[in-house]
Amino acid sequence: MFVLNVIGKGADPHFFASLGNGPAEILSPEHAFDVPVADRAVLDTARAMARGKAWDINLVATEKRRKKLLVADMDSTIINVECLDELADMAGLKPQIAAITERAMRGELEFEGALKERVGMLKGLKLDALARTYAERVRLNPGAKSLLATMRANGAHTMLVSGGFGYFTKRVAEAAGFHVERGNTLLDDGTALTGEVGMPILGREAKLQALEEAVARLKIDFAESLAVGDGANDLAMIERAGLGVAYHAKPVVAEAAGAAINHNDLTALLYLQGYRDSEFV
Repeated sequence: MFVLNVIGKGADPHFFASLGNGPAEILSPEHAFDVPVADRAVLDTARAMARGKAWDINLVATEKRRKKLLVADMDSTIINVECLDELADMAGLKPQIAAITERAMRGELEFEGALKERVGMLKGLKLDALARTYAERVRLNPGAKSLLATMRANGAHTMLVSGGFGYFTKRVAEAAGFHVERGNTLLDDGTALTGEVGMPILGREAKLQALEEAVARLKIDFAESLAVGDGANDLAMIERAGLGVAYHAKPVVAEAAGAAINHNDLTALLYLQGYRDSEFV
């Protein structure tokens, strides 16, 4: 069985009454609800009906809906920035490096090569730039703490898996409330960056591997996992997870993901799982 999950300010279940085969269930008054449906084809119809409205509309399976595993990307998903681009700004190279980042996230460049190229451009950047970047630029995206606290309170295991850097994943994981984190390693000589990244690079396949290893370790089905991200290097884990979510994502990711959140904050991932406002932590 499936439900049409609708999230957005002023969302009105009566708007979709003709598509449902039962009464709507309100998750958040005037903001989020489920409409039970019998036919997957209603998703396109519902999105067409709501064109122009800032509503996120997705079709979600009701079986094993509340997930036992969350695997999340960091940059532009859990946090507001691309850390590498902000480090580049400290070096006066943001336009050049951000352009490469954008192409890599769109899937136009191979991730590992693009990462090496960008890190190479930062050779000589003093290490205090990392602390300044975290303190001055990095912020949790709205809803992050509630997402993590609510899923953890309901027994889920949570992982932050980033193609970014361990310096940031450690701090973001602690701030947001993740159980574990993984990221790449920026190499330095004790004073400045060397322009190299530790091997092997954590990219698209490593993110998928992290998901697969966690599913095996937790002895759960893939149907009980949720993966969320915004860039092309998140695609493999998003496609493999029981619920794969493209969060304010590049087009190539939004088109391939099982669900897309384009208008709302990270609490949308709780509504996708059927949580009500009263259950949020």
